[in-house]
Amino acid sequence: MDKCVIIRSKRKTISIQLDLNGQIIVRCPQRMREQDISAFVESKSLWIEKHRAKLKQLQLPALTQEDIERLRVQTKNLVNLRAAHYASIMKVSYKRITVRTQRTRWGSCSSKGNLNFNCLLALVPMDVLDYVVVHELAHLKQMNHSEFFWAEVASVLPDYKTSKHWLKENSAALISRIRK
Repeated sequence: MDKCVIIRSKRKTISIQLDLNGQIIVRCPQRMREQDISAFVESKSLWIEKHRAKLKQLQLPALTQEDIERLRVQTKNLVNLRAAHYASIMKVSYKRITVRTQRTRWGSCSSKGNLNFNCLLALVPMDVLDYVVVHELAHLKQMNHSEFFWAEVASVLPDYKTSKHWLKENSAALISRIRK
């Protein structure tokens, strides 16, 4: 088994991901046995190799600070328009929108009703940006990822899974453009 980072928490399921360097990260329940973790990682070996190859193939040039500032302004303008549009459809209101340079999230919603978005959203297709906006607005109704939450997202964007999949497939390549 490849060396991997194991993160144990109060979750019920096991998941696997690769960081931008191709390092395997496994998230699993607190008491999961090492051999079960190893078996899970082994069962995902084809997925791991496929995604490592994709990471190498999709190495895009790093963004300069000027690029990031320009993207931040573009994203802020786009998100302000789309959030206003979808908030009226969803009958929700939010307080403030902030655009940040984030390496792990596309968006977030605070319990106070503030929305945060990644500046790289200016680089994604508009339907993907809409998905992220609707996803965060849905958290104003459901602060979780329950079936009710996903039903709320689907009521506005019935085809949201396509955008969700696009993000899953392309996030690493886009985020790798932000250098530490």
